[in-house]
Amino acid sequence: MAQVTSAEAVKYLRKLGEQRDALLAMEKKAKSFTAAIQEDTESVRPAYDYKKVQDEIEELEGKIRQLKHSINCFNISCEVPGFNMTIDQMLVYIPQLTGRKKKLETMKARLPKERVNDAFSRGGSIIEYNYANYDIAAVEADYNTVSDELARAQNALDTVNATVQFEAEIS
Repeated sequence: MAQVTSAEAVKYLRKLGEQRDALLAMEKKAKSFTAAIQEDTESVRPAYDYKKVQDEIEELEGKIRQLKHSINCFNISCEVPGFNMTIDQMLVYIPQLTGRKKKLETMKARLPKERVNDAFSRGGSIIEYNYANYDIAAVEADYNTVSDELARAQNALDTVNATVQFEAEIS
């Protein structure tokens, strides 16, 4: 067991995944082969040990499971300073803020009164308008608040992920 930050654990997790993917890619290429009738099949047979490859894949997958479990335990127990939330709650909160920010961005960009363009394509002579049914200035103020909160949340989470250590199996 070693003391690691979440950022370090995630990098190691990525490395384990890449090793597993490389083994699977090698297995895909080596588990069967084609040889012409006149060729000596043993001279063109790729190196492949089924049992050894399966054992290596299983070992990597076990390490991945264990490390993900350690990260999850850390995420549900470590509180992010200034938010009264654990990391796992922040991982829900940040996408919620992002979605709210996108919605408010669209709403604040709207004009109070906009002409409907498709009235002319229907051949009608009536000019229609869409009206904002809300205070655009209030939406812009909310957008700025949400944008600032999102940045603050991301920075707080980044700080925890880069500085707070927990125990995990890294080998």
